[in-house]
Amino acid sequence: MKIGLLSAILPDSTFEEVIDIASDNGYEAVELSCWPKGTSDRRYAGVTHIDVDSLTEEKVKYYLDYAKSKNIEIMAFGYYPNALDKNREKGDFYISHIKKIIKAASLFGINRISTFIGRDQYLDIEENIELFKKYWPPIIQYAEDLQVYVGIENCPMYFTENEWPGGQNLATSPAIWRRMFDIIPSDYFGLSYDPSHFHLQGMDYIKPIYEFTEKLFHIHLKDIKVYQDKIDEFGLFTHPLNYMDPKIPGKGGIDWGKFINSLKEVHYDNCACIEIEDKEYEDSFESVLRAIKESYHKVIPHF
Repeated sequence: MKIGLLSAILPDSTFEEVIDIASDNGYEAVELSCWPKGTSDRRYAGVTHIDVDSLTEEKVKYYLDYAKSKNIEIMAFGYYPNALDKNREKGDFYISHIKKIIKAASLFGINRISTFIGRDQYLDIEENIELFKKYWPPIIQYAEDLQVYVGIENCPMYFTENEWPGGQNLATSPAIWRRMFDIIPSDYFGLSYDPSHFHLQGMDYIKPIYEFTEKLFHIHLKDIKVYQDKIDEFGLFTHPLNYMDPKIPGKGGIDWGKFINSLKEVHYDNCACIEIEDKEYEDSFESVLRAIKESYHKVIPHF
């Protein structure tokens, strides 16, 4: 199991700078953000450290050689859109780019991407399952043909007012995962598992490690701090940013010793990437670098 860094926290850094920062801070691997070139109105989105629209054999070789020279392994490509968006022009574009990332992962030989299923936030779960049946089997078949593993993150995308009422990602619970994996029983379709999303929902974040061992393609290490006094004020039926904050590991409610030991028990041997979304460290680039360093030192004793 390698400890990696998700590159989205470094939106203004070049590929080379991301690799250098990871290497200088002890990391062994990276998940590289591969959004389309452009802007995004969502935090930590729209970051491009590998532009899959302009890849050549020479560029692929350069990226791999540079990372190797710094003892960093590129473990996954990340892209987190809403492929089931109600606006099908947007949804179709997102699906097209997911496929480009799958192709890029094959070209790089890393054979692993991390993404969202998406969800039409105005439809219920059953209606979204039908959308899933329509749009996702061809994506996974394409990945299977190229032998690329597609890990789906369990983030509910249900944090802000504009993501309500239903959230923008379907894959939020074991009950839904089982249905998804029954519908698409592919060895190349699995999970990018982040325990913080289960902690937020009051769910057991250890149990899925044992039930879905064979589906654990990728791991995100992010913490969540839930404020009981804010729940007392707003209740649970408000958008969660009223009562929670994403935190670096060790500053929220996750028991990282227990979590990582559970991964070891099931012989998880892929990458566990630290994902930083902590506002406490966003006032400057120096603060971001401090978050990267502190996060590593919080989790490395458990590895």
